[in-house]
Amino acid sequence: MNELMTSEKLMHLEEKYGAHNYHPLPVVLAKGEGAQVWDVEGKQYYDFLSAYSAVNQGHCHPRIIKALVDQASKMTLTSRAFYNDSLGVYEKYVTEYFGYEKVLPMNSGAEADETALKLCRKWAYMRKGIAEGQAKIIVCDGNFHGRTITIISMSTDPDSYGGFGPFTPGFVKIPYNDLNALAEALKDPEVAGFLVEPIQGEAGVFVPDEGYLSKAYAMCKEKNVLFIADEVQTGIARTGKLLACDHENVRPDVLILGKALSGGVYPVSAVLADDDIMLCIKPGEHGSTFGGNPVAARVAMEALQVVKDENLAERAEYLGKIFREELRAVKSDMIALVRGKGLLNAVVIRPKNGKEAWDVCLKMKENGVLAKPTHGDIIRFAPPLVITEEQLREAIARIIKSIQFFE
Repeated sequence: MNELMTSEKLMHLEEKYGAHNYHPLPVVLAKGEGAQVWDVEGKQYYDFLSAYSAVNQGHCHPRIIKALVDQASKMTLTSRAFYNDSLGVYEKYVTEYFGYEKVLPMNSGAEADETALKLCRKWAYMRKGIAEGQAKIIVCDGNFHGRTITIISMSTDPDSYGGFGPFTPGFVKIPYNDLNALAEALKDPEVAGFLVEPIQGEAGVFVPDEGYLSKAYAMCKEKNVLFIADEVQTGIARTGKLLACDHENVRPDVLILGKALSGGVYPVSAVLADDDIMLCIKPGEHGSTFGGNPVAARVAMEALQVVKDENLAERAEYLGKIFREELRAVKSDMIALVRGKGLLNAVVIRPKNGKEAWDVCLKMKENGVLAKPTHGDIIRFAPPLVITEEQLREAIARIIKSIQFFE
């Protein structure tokens, strides 16, 4: 193990000993700071993926790392069989931060989505009066809420669900950004919830029409249906507001958070709701050994405080406009569309001379910017929110250079 581990050797190890469930860009990262990362050979890059928006506060933010180290040196895990001296402090902090009465702490975004689904079904039987086992939840085409069996049961992406059945029933799929379809689905008295991403990230940063979220929320209220917002990727300042729902002054009945809740330092997720919903779940009915552990609690509090202290939502709003304006001004046959909100953006790539989005990403890697295609023809651009305007403009120049290389 003392031999020099080059990028090539390290990629070979993953290929040989790891499951082949990912197809990474061919770069092996060894260090990160702020908006930049370095590979094992020492080459520097701008990170324009941010671990799918988990690293909003930047790589290895010193305040978050300090919170991690300080708590890890005292106590890491008690399980929920006992109280610990961090969880209650965190629960008070996070509920007041987002304006809810209760929080249920988990680890991954998928776990948080599963928690929200269970909460919705339990509420349906205890509060709405739907017959046991009959509750339905409306979901949208193009959604991405995780990779568990239940979550892929609501997916419309064959790569997610193909070959993994039988699937969990109880989901009604409708087109995204279609209020007429939602109105029709809401006519069913057995519908208990509407689970939606305020912006569909994995689908290629699909931003719905203005007013879609607020109107959908009002329609759900009229039918006594829970509006459940998956803000795992869009939340924590990414889109220019603390939550993407804030753009339309929508307060979800159930709010799902993850990723940047820890600044990418530790797996932390959460579901927030008020007492009428959250207290439907009783002791023993749901939980997690690691959910709400002391390290997670301290890390999440510091990560959220950094967002506030460094005005990251305002920064994302300001820098995001620069990004879209600059890319939209580029004269290139390969740029079919530029869209996004805040610092969650996408460029739809039109293939040219056999070159596609993947080829553009490889060229960007050569030029020192890292991003990854989604759905073949879309490149998602989501740098850490701590990126400076100077760094952003330098990265934009490299992105434009990479695209124009194929002209």
